[in-house]
Amino acid sequence: MRDTVDPEFASYVDARQGKWLRTAYLVYGDLDRAEEQLRHAFTRLALRWGKVDDPDVFVQRILYDAALSRFSRTKQPLVDEDDPVTSALAGLSPVQRAVFVLLHLEELTEYEIADVLNLSHATVHGHAMSAMTHFRSALGAGDQRDTRRRDWR
Repeated sequence: MRDTVDPEFASYVDARQGKWLRTAYLVYGDLDRAEEQLRHAFTRLALRWGKVDDPDVFVQRILYDAALSRFSRTKQPLVDEDDPVTSALAGLSPVQRAVFVLLHLEELTEYEIADVLNLSHATVHGHAMSAMTHFRSALGAGDQRDTRRRDWR
C-alpha cells in the first residue's frame, strides 16, 4: 500500500467532494450514510487511481449501486422535512430517487442513467415518469397529464 497520496487524486477529491456529498445525501436521505458511502467510493477509487478511465463514472456507480442494493430498498426520510423539496424526495423509492437525482441534478440522459444503474432504458423511463408524478404531487403541483383537453372551436 502507498504511504503517500497521489496529488492528482487529492485534487480530484477536493474538487468533487461537495458535489458528490450533495448527490449522496439526496440519494440516501441521511447525511451520515451519505458520508460513509462517499468515503467508501473514494477509498475504492484511490486503490484503482490511474487505472480508471473516468473517475466520475466510477464514483457514481459505487454510490448508486449501494443505494439500490437489496439492503437499501426502503424509503428513508430526509432530515430537513420542513423543506417541501426534500419531503417530496423522501416520498420516492430508492430507485425513483436515484433516477430523479441523476436526471435532474446530474442532468444525465435516460440512456446514461440506464448505463450507470445497470437497468434497461424502459425501466429508467418508467421510474423517471413515476418519480416525477409523485414529486409533483407531493409539491402540490399535480400531474400534468390531468389537464383536460379543450375544445378550440
